[in-house]
Amino acid sequence: MCGIVGAVAQRDVELILLEGLRRLEYRGYDSAGIAVIANDGSMNRLRRTGKVAELSNVIKDSPVHGSTGIAHTRWATHGEPSERNAHPHVSGENIAVVHNGIIENHEILRGFLIQEGYQFISDTDTEVIAHLINHELKSSESLLEAVQKTVRHLDGAYGMVVVDRESPEHLIAARAGSPLVIGIGIGENFVASDQLALLPVTRRFIFLEEGDVANITKTSVSIVDVNGCPVEREAKESNIDHDAGNKGEYRHYMLKEIHEQADAIASTLEGRLGEHRLNLACLGTEADAILDKTRCVQIVACGTSYYASMVAGYWFEELAGIPCRIEIASEFRYRKCFVPENCLFVTVSQSGETADTLAALKQAKEQRYMASLSICNVPGSSIVRESDISFMTRAGAEVGVASTKAFTTQLTALLMLVTAIGRYKGMSEEQEVNIIKALRELPRAISKTLMLSDHIEKIAEQFADKQHSLFLGRGTQYPIAMEGALKLKEVSYIHAEAYAAGELKHGPLALIDNDMPVIIVAPNNDLLEKLKSNMEEVRARGGLLYVFADRHARFKESSGVSILPVETIPEVVSPILYTIPLQLLAYHVGVIKGTDVDQPRNLAKSVTVE
Repeated sequence: MCGIVGAVAQRDVELILLEGLRRLEYRGYDSAGIAVIANDGSMNRLRRTGKVAELSNVIKDSPVHGSTGIAHTRWATHGEPSERNAHPHVSGENIAVVHNGIIENHEILRGFLIQEGYQFISDTDTEVIAHLINHELKSSESLLEAVQKTVRHLDGAYGMVVVDRESPEHLIAARAGSPLVIGIGIGENFVASDQLALLPVTRRFIFLEEGDVANITKTSVSIVDVNGCPVEREAKESNIDHDAGNKGEYRHYMLKEIHEQADAIASTLEGRLGEHRLNLACLGTEADAILDKTRCVQIVACGTSYYASMVAGYWFEELAGIPCRIEIASEFRYRKCFVPENCLFVTVSQSGETADTLAALKQAKEQRYMASLSICNVPGSSIVRESDISFMTRAGAEVGVASTKAFTTQLTALLMLVTAIGRYKGMSEEQEVNIIKALRELPRAISKTLMLSDHIEKIAEQFADKQHSLFLGRGTQYPIAMEGALKLKEVSYIHAEAYAAGELKHGPLALIDNDMPVIIVAPNNDLLEKLKSNMEEVRARGGLLYVFADRHARFKESSGVSILPVETIPEVVSPILYTIPLQLLAYHVGVIKGTDVDQPRNLAKSVTVE
């Protein structure tokens, strides 16, 4: 995912654009570029590979003064990271475009434009947009009209901003599947892919809706909807702190990041969900061949990432129909293992610098694994660089040591990977459509589930004097129970263990008494009745039950049994949703016990030592 910034003002905008890019650099930094229309009517464009600092250093020596401009920081999809593939892309001497997303029909459009005499100098889908706008402008009365005509030809996801040297007072922004926000100033206006980029210059924002096209000048913003009809979009005041790492309205980073999960997952999904099929062009051109040849999967990870991988193990075998082996990286790297034919080696890491996982990846590259794929939140990290292909989770910065949004975005990315591989292994189109539909429902369901926070806080008070706890789950919820136990251990220092619920009678039942909280995750699935039997085993021995249950699962509260109703959601994504209340429970228990929930003792965010 890339970062966009644009400005039209009564002052030079180059420094505003550069600061915006720095704030968006988490979205990708393969390359960065800027295009500014100078006061003499010329357009100055500078692009550099690498981080925004590289571009900034060049601008210090070669300023690009002007009051209208656009800028971009890129995570490469179409075309390798290079200066010729860096944004902004131009057509002729007048049109410049920055773009987020993927244009699915770019090859067809490229063929048409070549026939019309346009020459391409990059490998990107974005250059197609620039030339198509140039082409449409020949029969249009304005840049706005040309962009409106252009977007009718585009299939896929885009958030774009366009400037024309012949219309220097205008920025044209268009959004479909990739967010854009307009920043409202006094005698100046702005546009960006994230409001964080614009907080130094404004706190008033208009969020473009799907299909909107906006004409932005120094003193006005006009918007037309997907049907070309003028619309009014409300400007909203932002209360986000200038520093993206600030806690804002939240008491702790952990709570802030728990509440960011609906948006984080929406970011993971952005541009990757078509109406009926996944669009994973972000994996690169070589991914199709690799996924097609994949006959089995080996996943290695540590900690929270390991539990996400365990859930994926169920998905790979049930949905994609291929065997999947999951192993803790620190164990994998010190044992001999059999490498099956055409086996894809997958690493899962939030930071991309986890020492054991990185070492396991390097070891795997010396063995007979077909290819390597990383699922990670940090572009340019060591694991990403070492892998053949990478799937970025786009969770954004996570400050709290106990992972929250990194975990749920890993699960989301893994489910998309399973679906992508399943497509080559006979998964029906109907099944893929159902998974896509379930993923679309996730952000809404998470937002509703977060409303349980006050209820969970009251229950957390009952844990204040506890020293031990048990977590139970079945199927894909078993690893979620493990993750819930880990969170409680990390931030409250209560000893917590997790078991597959069917194992309760094989030993752990000896621990049950009226001082042992037992936390159960209970979606309304085929294993529910089995799970209810396990609950009765606990009740019969005086255990304290806390059940996170589907609101339609017909549970009733009684003495020693607390029920917390969770949103109904398709079973395939229920592990992601049921993680949320367990995170809230761990957080509130930790706060009640007076621990440092953001920086628990003895732990670190990124484990870069063995």
